[in-house]
Amino acid sequence: MRIHDITPKPGSTKRRRRIGRGISAGQGASGGFGMRGQKSRSGTGTKAGFEGGQMPLYRRVPKLKHFPLVNQKCYTIINVGKLNSLPSNSAVTLESLMKAGLITTNDGPLKILGDGELTVTLTVTAAAFTKSAKAKIESAGGKCQDLSTASE
Repeated sequence: MRIHDITPKPGSTKRRRRIGRGISAGQGASGGFGMRGQKSRSGTGTKAGFEGGQMPLYRRVPKLKHFPLVNQKCYTIINVGKLNSLPSNSAVTLESLMKAGLITTNDGPLKILGDGELTVTLTVTAAAFTKSAKAKIESAGGKCQDLSTASE
């Protein structure tokens, strides 16, 4: 047996419908496409989702409220004020904060937010800092090491 010997099972295929070949053929005259209009013309029709020039639904919907961001960045966040309980001149990372019990769950890379006051000198290594958090850490005599710029 060769590949050219293979045929479909008898009765499994139908012949194609021949449109516009006279009234006795069952699809004569307008051929089942109605009288006039864009959808009765030859050639391809409109693309899927086309609404006659109106902004299509698939482009309208994401502009409305309550649609989640796709590929949203999730951070493990902590405020600067909570870092006061750490000993002076210590290195702050996500792992050290988990050991200290200041953070209970790892929700992604560490981000430092600027709420509260900082009085101890710390070396903070995180994926992101807010401007106010960076200013407060540096004004207390600490250092900010950004992981996103360090890896590049």
